[in-house]
Order: sequence, then C-alpha cells, then structure tokens
Amino acid sequence: MNILFLFFFFFYFFSHLQIAFSAHCTTTTSTKAFQKCMTLPTQQASLAWTFHAHNATLDLCFFGTFISPSGWVGCGINPTSAEMTGTRALIAFPDPNSGQLLLLPYILDPTVKLQKTPLLSIPLDNNLLISSSSTLYGGKMATVHDGATIQIYATLKLVPNKTKIHIVWNRGLYVQGYSPTIHPTTTNDLSSIATIDVKSGGITGSAQHNNIKTLRTLHGTLNAIAWGFLLPIGAVTARYLRHVQSLGPSWFYVHSGIQLIGFFLGTVGFAMGIRLGELSPGVVYSMHKKLGFAVFSLGALQTLALLFRPKTTNKFRKYWKSYHHFVGYACVVLGVVNVFQGFEVMGEGGSYAKLGYCLCLSTLVGVCIALEVNSWVVFCRKAKEDKLRREGLIGGTTSDKASSAGNIHSREFLNLNN
Repeated sequence: MNILFLFFFFFYFFSHLQIAFSAHCTTTTSTKAFQKCMTLPTQQASLAWTFHAHNATLDLCFFGTFISPSGWVGCGINPTSAEMTGTRALIAFPDPNSGQLLLLPYILDPTVKLQKTPLLSIPLDNNLLISSSSTLYGGKMATVHDGATIQIYATLKLVPNKTKIHIVWNRGLYVQGYSPTIHPTTTNDLSSIATIDVKSGGITGSAQHNNIKTLRTLHGTLNAIAWGFLLPIGAVTARYLRHVQSLGPSWFYVHSGIQLIGFFLGTVGFAMGIRLGELSPGVVYSMHKKLGFAVFSLGALQTLALLFRPKTTNKFRKYWKSYHHFVGYACVVLGVVNVFQGFEVMGEGGSYAKLGYCLCLSTLVGVCIALEVNSWVVFCRKAKEDKLRREGLIGGTTSDKASSAGNIHSREFLNLNN
C-alpha cells in the first residue's frame, strides 16, 4: 500500500515540478520598475505593482501566458467581491484583421458567465482605469503563440484608505471576432481569483487555495488507488485464484480483504470530494460527480452484500451470485472510467500521474489476459481428456481415480466456501 502511495506521489510531484520552477515574480520589466511583486496561485501568472498612497493610485503589471495562438489572456479588478461576475477586465488577444496584439476593456456581467450573450467590449469607468497597455515578451517583433508571455499594464484609481483589491485573471483558447470565448473549466481556471493588500503585499485566500489544492491531490490519489486499482485487483483475485486448489478458501479472505481496504480508502476519497464541492461553490463537474456517487453506491451495495450472503444450499444462492458479479464488475468499470474523468477535471490529462496510472492499469489488464488464456487452455485440455475417457480411448489408473476423487472433493470444498 505504501508503495502505491509513493508511486502516485512520485509522478504527481514531477508533473508539477516544471510549474513550481517556472512560477516566479519580478519587479522589473523592459519599460518600468515596480516596488512589489507576487506569484499568483494559478496559471503560472504573477503580478507587480507600485501603490501611491498620497493619491490612492496603483500602477500594476500582470504577467500571463497564452495557451493558443488564437487565444486570449486577461486580468481585471472586481470592485465589490472576489468573483468573476462584476469584474472590470482588460483582455489581450491578436487582432483578427491585422494580427497585432490588441487590449480591450470588458465588464463581466452575469449573462456572460451563463454564456447567454457574447462578451462585448465596454469602456471602463474613468474613476477606476486611468491608463492601460500591453506588450508581448520579446518586444514588437514577438508574436502570439502557445506559451507566449504577455505583460498587461494598468494604472488604477482606488478608493481612498482602501488598499485591498479583488483581482481576477484567466485565459482562453479562442476569440470570435472581438469576443473572447469561455475559458477552460478546470479547477485551476475556476480558482483564478485573489484578494491582495497592495500596501502590505499580503494575499487573502492563498492558504485556502493551498488547502484546496492539497485536498484535491489527496482526493485524486486515494480514489485512483481505491476505485481504479485495488477494486480491479480484488475482482481479478476472485476470478482466477478461486480455482487454485492448493489455496483452499484463502482466496476468499484475500478477495474480501482487498475489497474492504479499497472501499474504505474510496470512502475517504469520496468524502474529500464532497468537501471539495463545499469549498468550491460554483465549481461543478456534473459527469465526474454523478459517476462518483454511482461508484460509491455500488461499492456500498457490494459491501452490504456480504451480510446477506446465503449458504450454498440456499435456493437463492444463484441469484445472489449473479447480483454480486454484475454489481461488482459495474463498480470496477465505472470506477476506472471516473478515475480518467478525474484526471481531466484536475487538468492532468497529459501528466506523468496519468501515465503512471495507465501503466499500472495496462499491466493488470495484461496479467488478466494471460490468466484468461491459461484458464481456457486448461479448460479445453480437461474437456478433451474427459471426452477421450468417456469414449474409452484412454483409461483411468488407480492414481487417476484417486486424483479425480481428490479434485471432486476439492471442488465440493470450494463450493461450500463460495
């Protein structure tokens, strides 16, 4: 179990190593120097600023990156609350006609969030925005491409004696005309909001973001191990070890132990998912959530089925076995599917963590194929021997009869424990 935890931690750590080193802040740009800077919690973005207390003005520079040659990058200030709706934003993207970098002001109202209307450029209040500009890293000759760094400059007029601002930032893949389209909806993209004290340099909500990030990592790791790995191993154990006569009833205890451990870890991971939903209002992954509830319900039904397991002599035993097999395999399949869904939700679709899980799962599938082929070979060989024996082409010796009697006795013993 500890090896599995270390395995997933190893891949998760290295998948985030590049981000950890690339996320930094600077107070100096090619055109201006600032007093303070900070690394923002998501998207490898950062912010530099100078606060002029005598007239309550703020010079700031936002550093972001494009994720598409036809995409957009934006940042803004929400005057009232730490949320997207109501944000006064400056969004940069290549002009669809000239290809030159363009910076336009927008107001993010509720209709934009619900995607009922396209996002249209609206002049911002002069009492808030004094001036703005943008430039690509590399100067005038730089072009917009995937990974291109942009600097958005703005001078803002703040409310006197109010030094905390709600900053919102994000980036998208496409621009239709002069209307930026919706940004990706991973957890990081939906968490690109922070409250900053421009006087002290403190950031509110950073600790909460780190807690959410840690909880999300634990949630994904536990569920990948439990629903996506241990439960399939438990099913494989029951299918292929039960026919090994030398094990006797041991296979049943191994199978039950693995499934109970998997269900316990999966329950903890499921509870973490519920808590993540409470800590992230408005962040909803409908398919992942529905699959999670379905898998947990099936797992609970399988666990409860142990309490109502009829004896082998009971006439309802065959119905219980059919139910147990159907619910068990459904739980395994949905669990694996939801693990892959979770990688997409976390924005880890191309990560080393997903690669590691795929290697583990493919190894397990390969073992299953080998065992299945071996089972069919043994079955066909025994069927052929039985046929030849019935036709009298081969005879059974005393040792054969004793072995046959022993096999019958073993099968009866296994049936009593099934």
